[in-house]
Amino acid sequence: MRLIAVHLPERIVDDIEQLVQNGHYPNRSETIRIAIRDLLKRELWERKNNETVRIDEGLRR
Repeated sequence: MRLIAVHLPERIVDDIEQLVQNGHYPNRSETIRIAIRDLLKRELWERKNNETVRIDEGLRR
């Protein structure tokens, strides 16, 4: 894995820490990795799949 440094507002760090303390995630790094993965999944990966389906459907007509 690559290490990157990110500046976050204190409120976001506090909220991430609360998720960890409540046992939702094992640590802050994993919480942030999951959040980024979910963003990429929603914004890029699923969108690409939907566009591919639309293109395929258009070719069948």
